[in-house]
Amino acid sequence: MPPLLANISKTITKEGAKALLVGGCVRDHLRKEQTKDYDIEVYGLESIEKLQTILARFGNVNLVGKSFGVLKLHYKDEDYDFSLPRLEKKSGKRHVDFKVTTKSNLEYKEAFKRRDFTINAIGYEIETKKFIDPFGGIADLDSKILRHINDETFIEDPLRVYRGVQFAARFELDIDTSTLRLCRDMVQNGMLEYLPKERIYGELKKLLLLSPRPSVGFELMRTLGILTYFPELEAIIDIPQSPIYHPEGDVWRHTMMTIDEMAKLKTSDEKQKERLMLAALCHDFGKATHTQSKNGKITAIGHEKSGIAPMRSFIGRLTYEKRLADSIEPLILYHLAPLQFYKSGAKAAAIRRLSTKVDIEELVLLATADTLGRTTNEAKTGVYQAGEWLLQEAKKLGVYNEAPKPLLKGRDLIELGLKPSAKFKKILEELYNRQINGEFTTKQEALVWLQSSSLLAEISSL
Repeated sequence: MPPLLANISKTITKEGAKALLVGGCVRDHLRKEQTKDYDIEVYGLESIEKLQTILARFGNVNLVGKSFGVLKLHYKDEDYDFSLPRLEKKSGKRHVDFKVTTKSNLEYKEAFKRRDFTINAIGYEIETKKFIDPFGGIADLDSKILRHINDETFIEDPLRVYRGVQFAARFELDIDTSTLRLCRDMVQNGMLEYLPKERIYGELKKLLLLSPRPSVGFELMRTLGILTYFPELEAIIDIPQSPIYHPEGDVWRHTMMTIDEMAKLKTSDEKQKERLMLAALCHDFGKATHTQSKNGKITAIGHEKSGIAPMRSFIGRLTYEKRLADSIEPLILYHLAPLQFYKSGAKAAAIRRLSTKVDIEELVLLATADTLGRTTNEAKTGVYQAGEWLLQEAKKLGVYNEAPKPLLKGRDLIELGLKPSAKFKKILEELYNRQINGEFTTKQEALVWLQSSSLLAEISSL
């Protein structure tokens, strides 16, 4: 526990009140995991204003959540959420439609009842160093069970269905039978329809980025009927594949194995992992429309390109961030390229050209997950030879993470005495294409080529 919280707790105690750590930070401690998010609930203070006065002694207090009995303390580079015990009552269909009433003298059990699952309803009295566990959350953690607290309060926030999915996958928990039944009923009754996409994506992103096996969560979504809201995923269920290349089964099964392989990626770049996890999830969407069987042979020719539209539709259901779909598109378009290049012994020019379309390192990561996410003999070795070959060749050419930089730019043409014109773009494109083809490798060689070409005479005549 940060020393700051111990000092704040002592100050609160002097006011005749108690400070409790609650929620995820307690759960994570009991799971022997580090946490960055600390939620503190304060019992016994007469008002939120009194709490605000106390916290102001220690750092900057953000009042955005004050009307809900929540204050955020910013200290150095860290934020801590403080709140008073509160009662919540659903007041409408939207996620934000709640009537909140703070009540500082609530009994612990009554205050914790508004929480979602027993494992998140464990408190820790900072001064007495005592755990508060009115609903048996510690036992459920030990038994690896995810159990909701109360039917009435649980259904007031349908986002909890998605939270349950990602908790089960992240912490490898079995969902209690009654909780599973309640979640399924909520889905069937249309209670998830009013959830904003950004809240849904927040939970799915945790599923993709933090789960050792994200497939567990997506299988749960399938069991609960949530895939109704994601027709692009539902469409790949039962789509057959060639047993030669995909003995594991249909496209859904392969996709689940692929995202589990991609989840093994260790990276400090969260945006990159987000991009790659989504690419792995969406990479075979095109097979839903382009799979055909002829003379007992199953193919899906062109599924890379046909998968772009459903990918964009799927990403659009999750976020308004168009750039995310833009960054995923080339990965899906070229996810078969590593194998194709390897088999054909692609030359340097082809590899350079590929680097102008997609980040080769990321492409190989996706293709590796795609290849190992099967039950073929190659997958069982854990080695993707085509990917390793392409990476080695890309490194030799200096196009591992980026395309070659143009040797000549517009200013170089101007230095030759040319006046800027619409022809510049055409000339620079031609120069770059020839550079990619390997016709010259230095700026001086490019200038010599240009001066001896008809292009220079063409632009000089303007």
